[in-house]
Amino acid sequence: MVSQEVLLSVDKLVKYFPIMRGVIIQRQVGAVHAVDGVSFDIYKGETLGLVGESGCGKSTTGRAILQLYRPTSGSVLFEGVDLVKIKGEKLRQMRRRMQMIFQDPYASLNPRMTVGQIISEPLIIHDISKGKEAQERAEDLLKLVGLNPAYTNRYPHEFSGGQRQRIGVARALALDPDLIVCDEPISALDVSIQAQVVNLLEDLQSQLGLTYLFIAHDLSMVRHISDRVAVMYLGKVVELTSRDELYAHPLHPYTQALLSAVPIPDPVIEAKRKRIILTGDVPSPVNPPSGCHFRTRCPLAAEICKEKEPEWREVQPVHWVACHMV
Repeated sequence: MVSQEVLLSVDKLVKYFPIMRGVIIQRQVGAVHAVDGVSFDIYKGETLGLVGESGCGKSTTGRAILQLYRPTSGSVLFEGVDLVKIKGEKLRQMRRRMQMIFQDPYASLNPRMTVGQIISEPLIIHDISKGKEAQERAEDLLKLVGLNPAYTNRYPHEFSGGQRQRIGVARALALDPDLIVCDEPISALDVSIQAQVVNLLEDLQSQLGLTYLFIAHDLSMVRHISDRVAVMYLGKVVELTSRDELYAHPLHPYTQALLSAVPIPDPVIEAKRKRIILTGDVPSPVNPPSGCHFRTRCPLAAEICKEKEPEWREVQPVHWVACHMV
């Protein structure tokens, strides 16, 4: 059940990666503008979908929220505590309440550890349980995600991609977190397995009262799982509203183009539908365009788009857009 209580508040989050030159004496010659002033709230018990094409900064946003990448500037308030300003033991204690499910189930599990060791590792690191107690907790978590508890002594290479992602989910649940960042958890899986993993995430959310930031580029899957959806382009959030409102009335030209590319399983409607084809390539995040980042590919671009960055504003109740033309 989605409450009106804000769990996480991201305000003007910025993450730049420096570009260094030189062999002996290194100097910074530029920066990759991976995340460039992102703001949104996540409410307790909801799933916020974060979508956009590859390289737009979705995964970097998720990692910067969890402080896996320390942000360049901005704030990340988790129940009133600014994660950007804390470090050391205080941050370690907060980390128990936020976990991540990684994109690649083949790379995110240590091949030298058994499944039992992988799942119980967070319990041991945070001094919650050890030995037999931790092993029993690992068995319970395997059962929770739909795997045989007897598999604790097996190694990751003995499992399929879908089973490995379930192990990743079990590890994320070990510390009873409040927030889970799902970083494209289904993009590396077969289509038939994707639905199983998404259904598992939904079941766990209703059972345990979890809150998700669900990062993906599959718009149909985001529509299925999310309560609200944020659309990202070149390091900025350009539109944010409820799932139904976004798919019924997209306002930003980039969102309209994205949704026009989603196939509809009705040949009659599909034949009549107008596709929006964007011209040109995505600009480099090293040197993004002035004003609106999307103006170089936008069919509605005007002179103001070049000169002035669009304001992030609420154009309708709970429908936020950054566009001069809306």
